Amino acid sequence: MDKLIINGGKPLLGTVGISGAKNSAVALIPAALLADGPVVIENLPRIQDVAIYYELLKELGADVLFEDDWMEIDGRPMKPIVMPNGRVKKLRASYYLWGALLAKFGEAHVGLPGGCDLGPRPTDLHMKGFEALGATVENKNGVMSIRARNGRLKGARIYLDLVSVGATINIMLAASKAEGVTIIENAAREPEIVDVATLLNNMGADIKGAGTDMIRISGVDRLHGCRHTIIPDRIEAGTYMIAAAATNGNVLVENVIPKHLEAVSAKLREIGAEVRELDDAIQVIGRGRYRASDVKTSPYPGFPTDLQQPITTLLALAQGCSIVTDNIYSSRFRHVEELRRMGASIKVEGRSAVIEGGRKLNGGKVVASDLRAGAALFIAGLATEGTTELEGLEHIDRGYENFVGKLQKLGADIQRISLPQSEHHQR
Repeated sequence: MDKLIINGGKPLLGTVGISGAKNSAVALIPAALLADGPVVIENLPRIQDVAIYYELLKELGADVLFEDDWMEIDGRPMKPIVMPNGRVKKLRASYYLWGALLAKFGEAHVGLPGGCDLGPRPTDLHMKGFEALGATVENKNGVMSIRARNGRLKGARIYLDLVSVGATINIMLAASKAEGVTIIENAAREPEIVDVATLLNNMGADIKGAGTDMIRISGVDRLHGCRHTIIPDRIEAGTYMIAAAATNGNVLVENVIPKHLEAVSAKLREIGAEVRELDDAIQVIGRGRYRASDVKTSPYPGFPTDLQQPITTLLALAQGCSIVTDNIYSSRFRHVEELRRMGASIKVEGRSAVIEGGRKLNGGKVVASDLRAGAALFIAGLATEGTTELEGLEHIDRGYENFVGKLQKLGADIQRISLPQSEHHQR
């Protein structure tokens, strides 16, 4: 285990390049398995989730070549083996194997996923979609065994009771080779869904409406190989934008699609930071004194739940009372206790955090409980004068490529050191 030593109080200055989108990568990799030929995915982030997927594909028998920021995937040698636990449990997005294997083989036998513990994240919408397409679903000791009743799925009209990125993508994967037409109503509209649909269409699928709340999928018999470049990671970009504001810095965030970040840019301006949008970059200039603001997370194009925790850190520095409400995940406030250790005044009430801002934060020993909590805490460490020791870096490694190197390039005084197992999580 490692920990991060952060000597804060220094503004972030300079330029940072954004990697490919984590939330796209973990869906594109299983989508590539549907092709009758090699698929090359470019601009892959070098993060732990991608590395785990690489191992999962090899376990399934796929031919995989993984070099630098690209992966070549050939799913033709695969067999529909049972994957109960192991690496499946290390990855929330392993559930995309349900839709991919169901479309490829007419059956999937994959364990329930793992990932960050953010409270209840049921998969019933996924199963409802598969059943509507003509599959049977059975939970066999934690392994979801899903089979097309007659060997092939059939198109259907599916209404999602809740807007769900995971369910939208999983149904899209399964329906891409189903017989007939599938229509997903109340579909999620995230850019990552458009990215997956673009890959599938490049492979020969017939998907229309991705990016709207109604997606129409006409099933095809075969899909072929192609090359695809992943969109930039809007959550990584938003994290560095918030960090720039929190440290009163001046950072140019490059390789982004500004439209994907409109909710974040608008909120930062409202709080008091200066945000300049360019063609494929956004510049954030900190202004030192920030105003309180209320934040409510919602599906895209609303404020993303994955940036709820980082923005909470910034609002702890702002003057006045802010309320942050997470309408997506009910238990995404485990960073609050750690921020309190650093001097923040925050009280959690149900799905909301009430923040009495304007208090000076202090360095301390804190632990990241999940990926975005880790981002919130390293921003807090950068913003405070003093030394912060941050553990739980394995969570941050899941979703941020080379975050230490990128922060050091911006002038952060941080160091990653190995932590003896006996010291792990001791305060």
